[in-house]
Amino acid sequence: MTSTQKGIHDYAVVGGGIVGAAVALTLSERYPGVDCVLIEKETGWGRHQTGRNSGVIHSGIYYPAGSLKAKLCRTGGDSLVAFCEQHGIAWERPGKVIVATRERELPALDALVERGLANGLAVRRIGADEVSEIEPHVRCLAGVVVPSAGIVDFAQVCEKYVQLAERNGVEARLGSEVESIRPVPGGYQLGLAHGEIACRYLINCAGLQSDLVAIMGGADPGARIVPFRGEYFELKPDRRHLVNHLVYPVPDPDFPFLGVHFTRSITGAVHAGPNAVLAFAREGYRKSDVDLKDLTQVLTYRGFWKLAARHWRTGAGEMIRSVSKAAFVRSLQAMIPEVTAEDLVPCPSGVRAQALRPDGRLVDDFLLVEAPNALHVCNAPSPAATASLAIARTVVDRVPRPTSHGGVAT
Repeated sequence: MTSTQKGIHDYAVVGGGIVGAAVALTLSERYPGVDCVLIEKETGWGRHQTGRNSGVIHSGIYYPAGSLKAKLCRTGGDSLVAFCEQHGIAWERPGKVIVATRERELPALDALVERGLANGLAVRRIGADEVSEIEPHVRCLAGVVVPSAGIVDFAQVCEKYVQLAERNGVEARLGSEVESIRPVPGGYQLGLAHGEIACRYLINCAGLQSDLVAIMGGADPGARIVPFRGEYFELKPDRRHLVNHLVYPVPDPDFPFLGVHFTRSITGAVHAGPNAVLAFAREGYRKSDVDLKDLTQVLTYRGFWKLAARHWRTGAGEMIRSVSKAAFVRSLQAMIPEVTAEDLVPCPSGVRAQALRPDGRLVDDFLLVEAPNALHVCNAPSPAATASLAIARTVVDRVPRPTSHGGVAT
């Protein structure tokens, strides 16, 4: 494979979610005229994590100072807002309040304030009376106000990324599942559902399938994706007045999920959730969805059983909320006692691609794995949508630049 061969793309980006789309856009902006192809197995863009989340523009309060998540969430959030302003995409900044409803949660609440301040956020701790002034229906002992939290339709953002990338010359392919990846001299040969393509450099942003794509390409991601389904309810329109902003509980510091919470969407709807239960398929959005291959991969992975042994109480609670609406409602009532089961109607679920190490530790930061002629984004759950442009800049910083005579620098 030489730089003069035709039909060989400089870059192939696998995965048409918001991160892959942002990478393709960033490549096309940094290197005008670059030969890049964006590959997505579905018939539309952002069909998985991108289009099935709560639509929150995260502030970065939860992430340890110095982590990639903390750094990229804040800079990415600013870039995202500027992008939406530039392209006429609706967004709002209602702000968030994180509330402690039990005495034992107060130290963790204080720790969140310290973490937020360390990350340069304008957060402040408030008492129960002040929480009641901004959220009259919330009952708690204390809270933290996070003014920079916002909301947007990430699927719309993803579509715009792709549209602009195509305008810049990126080839965007839908319905093109990657079925094989073969290393060849100077790059890779990708077998797709319909035909083959060759590339000099591979960028894997495949989300729920990212570890499998990495392994297919001969890389060791050092972790495996375990799919966790997040189930949501929606407040009926006549009960939306119960929530003015975004209302979150104090999260379990040992678990990368934020607990069931209330979020207003850009459409005006108010969602409640999600929980976090093991999905029996990587794309298992319904309780009845089972993929024996996916499930076997999880159940034969020693990291899963070590995680289960460590967090079985938390996992049991999440499973109970999944099968019992009453239990789900009780979790919500800890923050807003007026919420009843009759106020809630089910709405579509999402699945989080969470990387898990063999020792049972959850990967709690973005994970970028470099390999010969390839870079694999192997853990990019929340806040990846918020940070998508910043993640893309980081990825493009790490890949070789295209050369003036064709090909990529080595």
